Amino acid sequence: MEAKIEGEGEEEANKRKWKRKKSTEASFCPINSLDDGCLMHIFSFLSPIPDRYNTALVCNRWCYLACHPRLWLRVDRSVKDLSEPGVFPNIETAVTAARPGDTILIAAGGSHRASNIQIKKPLCLIGGGELPDETTLICSRGSDSALEFMSTCKLANLTVKAELGCCLLHRKGRLTIDGCVLQCESNPLDYLSCPIVSTASAAQQLSSSLNSHSDGVFVSQTRIEGGAKAVLTSGDLELQRVRVIYARTSLLFWFDIEHQR
Repeated sequence: MEAKIEGEGEEEANKRKWKRKKSTEASFCPINSLDDGCLMHIFSFLSPIPDRYNTALVCNRWCYLACHPRLWLRVDRSVKDLSEPGVFPNIETAVTAARPGDTILIAAGGSHRASNIQIKKPLCLIGGGELPDETTLICSRGSDSALEFMSTCKLANLTVKAELGCCLLHRKGRLTIDGCVLQCESNPLDYLSCPIVSTASAAQQLSSSLNSHSDGVFVSQTRIEGGAKAVLTSGDLELQRVRVIYARTSLLFWFDIEHQR
């Protein structure tokens, strides 16, 4: 009996010693010897979701650096202290304050109003929830669209709902929609609604021919519901490479809208 107690005591002591050793090794990890500026520069190369988001869970220092406004802006209606840098009460003010290439993280929970917001610079808008249904943008009746894109942008992990008109209006640039939900409300005027409308023209394509990426809309793993049709295009834009997966409760779409070459 005494031998068993001694054995258990040694085992507990070894566990404590191992935890102390592990903690010491983590604190002296080579990457932690870098200053804040170097670490933040490294984090800037990570994809915002999930990689940069996950780095914020490592420790307090990494959380501060990974959530720094230099790396992304946040839209959070629940934040009362709006003097906090990089935090905005709504999407429109965040888009106005953003610099080209910035990422805007939209907080999950509740709904965010978005009506005729023009985006004229390259931005990435990402929902902060685990699923796109947790971050919803509502476009009210009487608005042409929730978001109007006039530059190369990306939308990910968001739900966009429109009562009339369209969810997303694409004027020019390369718009990527990944893992989103686009919904047009069912009503007698369904024929006036389309989740995606693209009006990019051949003239815009010609002016952007010097760029590495041409104008177009590129949709992947996105749920589209309601409206007269999923996509409405004008000019010589064409729907290409369509793929649909029938899930148990919905349809997931992959397709591109490009100029015919």
